[in-house]
Amino acid sequence: MSKIVRWCVVVMAVIGTASAPAGDFFFKDGDTVVMIGDSITEQHLYSNYVEMWTVTRFPQWKLTFRNVGIGGDRSVGGNARFMRDVLLHKPTAMTVDFGMNDGGYGGFSEAVFKPYMDGLQGMADQAKAADIRVAWATPQPLDNGDQGPTALVGYNQTLEKFSDGVKVIADRNDGLFVDQFHPYLAALDGARSKGPKYERITGGDAVHPGPPGQALMAASILKGLHFPSLVSSAEIDAAGSKVVAVKNCSIENVSAKDGGISFARLDAALPFFPADAMSILPYAPILEELNDYHLKVNGLAAGTYEVRIGGTKVGQVTAEELAAGTNLATAALTAGPIADQVKAVREAIQKKNQFHHDAIFRGIVLSNVPGWVYNAVPRDKLEEAKQAAIAEQLAKLPAMDAEVTQALAMKANTFEIVPVK
Repeated sequence: MSKIVRWCVVVMAVIGTASAPAGDFFFKDGDTVVMIGDSITEQHLYSNYVEMWTVTRFPQWKLTFRNVGIGGDRSVGGNARFMRDVLLHKPTAMTVDFGMNDGGYGGFSEAVFKPYMDGLQGMADQAKAADIRVAWATPQPLDNGDQGPTALVGYNQTLEKFSDGVKVIADRNDGLFVDQFHPYLAALDGARSKGPKYERITGGDAVHPGPPGQALMAASILKGLHFPSLVSSAEIDAAGSKVVAVKNCSIENVSAKDGGISFARLDAALPFFPADAMSILPYAPILEELNDYHLKVNGLAAGTYEVRIGGTKVGQVTAEELAAGTNLATAALTAGPIADQVKAVREAIQKKNQFHHDAIFRGIVLSNVPGWVYNAVPRDKLEEAKQAAIAEQLAKLPAMDAEVTQALAMKANTFEIVPVK
C-alpha cells in the first residue's frame, strides 16, 4: 500500500470514529438547533460559543444552528411566537433560556411565577407536537457587584426559585434540565472569597454578561447537555519512535529530531475557547475542563521542551510533564495552525449568525410596518410580500452554513517536541 493511500485510509478511520465520544450528548448528527430566549440570547455570545464548541468537537457532523432571542422577552412571548420563530426552521432540537425578565426584577410572587410556568409549558406542548427535543436552561444570576460573601441575595433569590420551576417543566415534559444558575453563582461566590473587595468578573452589565460571563454560561449549558470533554489524545514512545495509543486522532511519521521527536497528528476534533473570555478562567477553569487535548510522551531525556505546531512555538513543557501526560489545549489555541483554523470557524459562524439576525430576524421578521402603510396596501398582501422576502433571505443561509463546514475540514499538523537549549 502506498503512503498516500495509507494516509487516506487513516483519514477515513479517524472520521469514522469521530462520533465515538458523543455518548449522551444532547445534540446529534443531523440536528437543526434553535436557541430561543431574551436579550441575553440575542447577544449572540453564549449561543455562538455553544455552537462553536459543538461543531469543533464534531466537525464531521451536519449541524444547523439558529438564534431567535429577542430583547425584553419572557416565556409567554416565546410561547406566543413559537410557530413564527421556532417552527419556521423545522428544528429537531432546541434550547430554551428565559427567566431574567420574567421575575420582574423584584421579590418572588406567584403572580409573576405562574405566567412564567405557563409560558414554558406552552412551549413544551408545541415542541412535543413538532417532535422537538428540548433542553430547558435556567437563567443565570445577576452579577451586580454587591459586596458580601454570596451573590444569592435580592433578585437572585427570585431567579433561583424560577430555576426550580425550570426543573419542574423539564421533568414534567421529559426534557433535559440544564442548571446554569448554580455553576455561575459558584464562580461569583468564589471570586468574592478571594479578597476583601469584590469586583464584577463577568463583563458587560449585571443582567447582560460580556464574553467572560457568557463563556461561563455556555460551559454550564454544555455540561448540562453532557458535552464530551475529549478532543483527542495520543501517547508516543520517543525512545522507540512509535505510537503507543491514540483516541480520536491518528499519528504518523514519528521520528527522532534534535534530541526530541516530531510527528504528524490528524485530529478528529478541535479545542475551543473564546479568547476575549480569558479573564473568567481564575474563577472557572473551563478552558481545559471542556478541552482535553492530550499528549503523553515517554522516553525523553530530562529537561524542558518547546512544543511547536506547524513550525510555530505554542508552549513549553518538561519531560516529566510529558511523561505524565499534558493538556495542550491552551497552547494549541494560543498560536499556530490549530488556533488559525478555530479563528476561521468562528468568523464563519459569526458571519452566518449576524446575517440571520440583521438581514432576516431583526431586518424582516421583527420589523415594524408603519400604520399608514396598511391604508395603501392590504394587510394580506403585505404579509405575503414579507414571507416572500424572508424566504428569499433564508435561501442564502445554506451557503453560509457550507462556509462553516468548509472551515471545519480537518488537516494533519506537524508537531515537534524540541529540547530547549
